[in-house]
Amino acid sequence: MALTKENINKPSKKTAKSTPKVLRYLSAKWQQCKRVYYAFFPYTLTPNDDWAKTVLSPIEYDLYAQMDVRDRYHACKVAELLLYYAPESSQALLGAAFLHDIGKTQVRYNPLERIFVHLYTPKHIAAEPKATGLKGSWQRHLYHDSYGASLIRNAGGNERMAEIVAAHHHPKNDDEAALLKYIDEMF
Repeated sequence: MALTKENINKPSKKTAKSTPKVLRYLSAKWQQCKRVYYAFFPYTLTPNDDWAKTVLSPIEYDLYAQMDVRDRYHACKVAELLLYYAPESSQALLGAAFLHDIGKTQVRYNPLERIFVHLYTPKHIAAEPKATGLKGSWQRHLYHDSYGASLIRNAGGNERMAEIVAAHHHPKNDDEAALLKYIDEMF
């Protein structure tokens, strides 16, 4: 079944009844545990960079290649899930799946900082000027979507892809960004 805006926002009663809440909860916790493990043992990950190279333009692939192995792995999994649930996805949406976290690449990956930032991020931090340290990590967490869209645009990447990346946390009326948000939250 392809995902649409209607069933993104409202899971079907059949799905809700067939998967007990406890199993959905345990599955989510298992995904979190795996992310923590991979944060400290990134050498166990093998992102499908060859596939990304066939989907993205050379300019866009150069951006993708700048991402940490953990973010590239996550991007590949999001792209796989996107094609599983919505095989008719546009090329721009698939490319956005690969680049949706490109705005996080501005500093070296720090596992403890990333874990802490996911547990607590104040909402009142401005996007500019860009800060360093923990405040900078909070900024990247809050604004990586707009930072990423700027990186794509500045590199000369696909404009529609940049729009989807910019909107993937707050999609409003953009169905493709809403679908990317839904898939991103699954993995």
